[in-house]
Amino acid sequence: MQKIKHLPVRKLALIAVITIFSVQLGKAQSVLLPYSYQLDQKFNADIYSINSSAHTALKPFMIDSTISGKYNQLMQRGVDSSRKSWVSRKIFNEHLFDVQNKEYTFYGDYITDIDIGRDVSNKINTDLNVRGYQFGGTIGTKFSFYTSGFENQGKFPTYLNDYINSIGLIPGQSYDRSGGQTSKDWSYVTAYVSYSPIKQLNITMGEDKTFIGDGYRSLLLSEFSPNYPLLRLTANVGKFQYMMMWAYLEDSKATRFDSFGNVRRKWAAFHYLDWNISKRASLGFFNAIITSEADNAGNYHSFDPNFLNPLVYTNALNPTPSQPDNVFMGFTAKYKIFDKTAIYGQLLLDRFNAGSFFSGGTDNNTNGIQLGIRGADLFKVTNFNYLVEFNTVKPYTYASAQPITSYTNLSQPLGDPLGANFREFIGLLNYSIGRLDFMGQVNYEKYGTDPQKTDNFGMTVTKPFVPTGAPISVGQGLATDVYYAEGTASLLINPKTNLRFEIGGLVRAEKTAETDKKTVMLTFGLRSSFNNIYHAF
Repeated sequence: MQKIKHLPVRKLALIAVITIFSVQLGKAQSVLLPYSYQLDQKFNADIYSINSSAHTALKPFMIDSTISGKYNQLMQRGVDSSRKSWVSRKIFNEHLFDVQNKEYTFYGDYITDIDIGRDVSNKINTDLNVRGYQFGGTIGTKFSFYTSGFENQGKFPTYLNDYINSIGLIPGQSYDRSGGQTSKDWSYVTAYVSYSPIKQLNITMGEDKTFIGDGYRSLLLSEFSPNYPLLRLTANVGKFQYMMMWAYLEDSKATRFDSFGNVRRKWAAFHYLDWNISKRASLGFFNAIITSEADNAGNYHSFDPNFLNPLVYTNALNPTPSQPDNVFMGFTAKYKIFDKTAIYGQLLLDRFNAGSFFSGGTDNNTNGIQLGIRGADLFKVTNFNYLVEFNTVKPYTYASAQPITSYTNLSQPLGDPLGANFREFIGLLNYSIGRLDFMGQVNYEKYGTDPQKTDNFGMTVTKPFVPTGAPISVGQGLATDVYYAEGTASLLINPKTNLRFEIGGLVRAEKTAETDKKTVMLTFGLRSSFNNIYHAF
């Protein structure tokens, strides 16, 4: 029997939320912008201006003076004040419920995604049916809250359906309740409270995600995994921004020893310090540690107070030979080479050997590198945003001798969706004018998979890492090339919910020495961006 009592953790979190509500009722709010690349990149012109000293790597953003002007513009896109009837205002201009006064604000919406498509190559129909809600608001000037929830059913193109069946999860979402059926069924919930007792400090607690980096992907901490319980403290002092976060993660594939078959759990601590050297240049320092509640025999990992130390930058917290912690260190950098244009990068260090850092080396040296450029108003065209990015991660990076402490949540990578043992190039363009929005994306990926389930060539980060000192190279195993292109065009209906009519096309080719899979897909639907299902890989 498992002796760890994980339920009190959620009870304590609930008590803490109630305490914040009751004690700070008269103070309140720092409003967070729910993170999505599609929305955040619309602020490129503001945050990458050479006149801005905003910290850009930690997301979700606060809706502060840097982005509030652009945010208010986006919330008024296409709004027609001549619409007087209640029905037309709610469909095209406003939240379903919207209360605004000096003491508090509150809004609420019904959210829907209804999408149909055709996987032409494999001759199957696809669809997406989402029913959901969002509620948010503020109390006073220092406290805010937000929640959204969705019930979902969907049929996906063959490549994505195969991926979901292999992991039992909808990418970036939650468990697939269908049990491998063609039509998938799942739920997805986000909920958090945000409190800023002073201008320089924000405290956020709830069920959500955090993203670190200036890129489309992040090798340090991305939004690809499902939501997780978190407590995040963010301090802004002068040129420095410091984030501390504690999270409670799950592992659906780790060996279970509980007689009820409960999913195994683990703790994670993250620290990120961002230093704005000038208005053009910044450097960031990151570390993370994953520690299990118990080993495979059910032995409790005793608690170390250093896990709560806000200044910790350590290599281990009370590890044992049977329960090693998994520790990572990383760096970010950004430089605005022109107004509204920045080059950026990340360096992830897992197991470090300076002598073989840039070569293939051995499995005793695992790391990842990101380089990119992004900006706004390409060719001096307003609202024409772009990004070009390269990522590579060596085999066995993020993995652990004990799979429970791999850098994952519910067996999904906390870094890049591809895990490890890959190279990828990504290009993105986005242009919006009035209610119209156009997006184009191209990816090229090269990685190595495991020909047999018992093989481990370093891509699947949930497999146990057994160091051998053998030579490694990116793409080892069954070499796979993926070519991906997608384009969408949409007409905005309501800016408050990002409700839109959208038509899209997708072409994907996956080639190995054994297979040659192709997907050509067309979609059309009534969409909202609050329910992002990851498929661009």
